[in-house]
Amino acid sequence: MKIGLVSLGCPKNLVDSEVMLGLAQQAGHELTSDPAAADVLVVNTCAFIDAAKRESIDAILELATLKREAPGRRLIVTGCLAERYRDELAAEIPEIDALLGTDEVPHIVRAIEGSPAAPLPFYRTAPGTPRPAPRPRLSYLYDAETPRVQATPRHYAYVKVAEGCNYACSFCIIPALRGPYRSRPPASIVREARRLAESGVRELLLVSQDTTFYGVDRGERGALGRLLRELNAVDGLEWIRLLYLYPTTIDEETLAAMAESEKVCKYIDLPLQHASAPVLSRMKRPGTRRTYEALLDRIRRRVPGVALRTTFIVGFPGESEADVDELAAFVADQAFDHVGVFTYSHEEGTSAFALADDVPPAVKAARRARLMALQRRIVRRRNARRIGERARIIVDGPAREHELVLKGRLAAQAPEIDASVFLTECDPSNLRAGEFVEVEIVGARGYDLIGRPVAPAARAQDAGRSLAASSGAGETRG
Repeated sequence: MKIGLVSLGCPKNLVDSEVMLGLAQQAGHELTSDPAAADVLVVNTCAFIDAAKRESIDAILELATLKREAPGRRLIVTGCLAERYRDELAAEIPEIDALLGTDEVPHIVRAIEGSPAAPLPFYRTAPGTPRPAPRPRLSYLYDAETPRVQATPRHYAYVKVAEGCNYACSFCIIPALRGPYRSRPPASIVREARRLAESGVRELLLVSQDTTFYGVDRGERGALGRLLRELNAVDGLEWIRLLYLYPTTIDEETLAAMAESEKVCKYIDLPLQHASAPVLSRMKRPGTRRTYEALLDRIRRRVPGVALRTTFIVGFPGESEADVDELAAFVADQAFDHVGVFTYSHEEGTSAFALADDVPPAVKAARRARLMALQRRIVRRRNARRIGERARIIVDGPAREHELVLKGRLAAQAPEIDASVFLTECDPSNLRAGEFVEVEIVGARGYDLIGRPVAPAARAQDAGRSLAASSGAGETRG
């Protein structure tokens, strides 16, 4: 059968989607990017905040419409929304044939082929059919031998080094949806990295709910630093990037490996969520502004030139204007390379749901806008100082904005979430996605930089001398 899959949410969810595609392909099914041509429609959902839930529901309803247009077509809903609202989805959207939670990725082939005899996952059955037994504790974790179909561009790939989370942040539902933290063995990750490098991957992005907790659950202190050094020796890889670090689990071994391994990007993605001690306490997050400042100083000393990305939540219950003032002062003082700001989403199933959601939506939006305006000013000053610098970038491919402009990234820029470098005065036919090129930074537009290749062989005298359209940097990028 032809399988069409829509993947929503974070890169960790995307890895699950790639595994489901790999299992389907291994079972002999054909993959299609055209939902209208699919015999089986799959949507891998996110349920982290209200906006993600709405996006997931909209996608399900859109695919349900396609199902009604073709008798016999199947609709499968997977991922966090299915894990969180299994019964509600089954009752409210009768077009759904099967629901797979986060622990049920290996059941995708049975769901595709329609195996109602299996007790897991949920299958559409006749009224009065007994409910299946309660599900066991979440424990699924893929390995290097699990088939995957890479959904990212060929030159970069995400590798999930662990699944689940042991923290109890009051705003977060993830531990309930993904289970306890469980690390993959390092040998499995290295084998997967080698296979990806052999297939053309040049940038490896390591992801989990807390990547710096890697190995701690197995009693292996310093495991992430050792893993980075092993990955640094994998032939074919050029960049290794860490995403989703946690303030209390960044150890000296990890920083040393980052500083000393030439392939490990000097880039730290460290969601801090706030800087006000009272807000952090209600969030059940460790630390204060003072301890965060000490941590950031230590990181910068240990890894000179490191790029720092963080995210914040505004509008958390009880947040005052004084709390926001302290957060803004912290952002101004630290001058992060990249900042994302989200408005608090009041989620049932979290401990914060017991608190009054007492910051009005308009106030939440205004506080977010204030911080993003501050970050834009910080980035504008930083980008102006970069003009005239030379840097190495990876080419991601043609830019949507102009046919003679390529889009690439510095080692300080992660794909999909950060700004980009737009490459002008080049012949796109001479530079393919996944290639590295030295550029001179010649300008900036919003969050993005504009560069031109230094090597004469990559230059075209008459092509792409100006960036004709806006780079389109979004408000969540910084």
